[in-house]
Amino acid sequence: MRKAYRVKLPYQQQGIVLLEGLIAVLIFSIGILGIVGLQAAMIKGTSDSKYRIEAGYVAQQRISQIWVDPANLANYAENQTDISATSGLPSGKRSTTRGAASCDLDINNQPSLKCFVVKVEWQPPGSTEIHNVTTVAHVQE
Repeated sequence: MRKAYRVKLPYQQQGIVLLEGLIAVLIFSIGILGIVGLQAAMIKGTSDSKYRIEAGYVAQQRISQIWVDPANLANYAENQTDISATSGLPSGKRSTTRGAASCDLDINNQPSLKCFVVKVEWQPPGSTEIHNVTTVAHVQE
């Protein structure tokens, strides 16, 4: 005749399933927080890229205007013109300098007046850092 044996868990092991469940929830939560942090970093990177592309586009537009109208080169100099309403750049400003110090020197060791430097600046929302894109172009009169 067979005897039925009952397996009893020792008293010390009661509640171990609850403890394992809590540890699993903790590990899962840490993983989810990591994914949320990664997503926030990706969104920041995407918006930074968008602003850089927009600033490059604004600078190239200005250079195009100068190339198309070489008779009025002196009229294109500007300093800190607000472009935030016309571009997608928050606190956007554009400066155009003719014959800047960063340009090539002419035969008289002076910065060439055929050289234009367009600098576009912006400040992303929630940031104190000012970003910029600078474009240099040489225009023949």
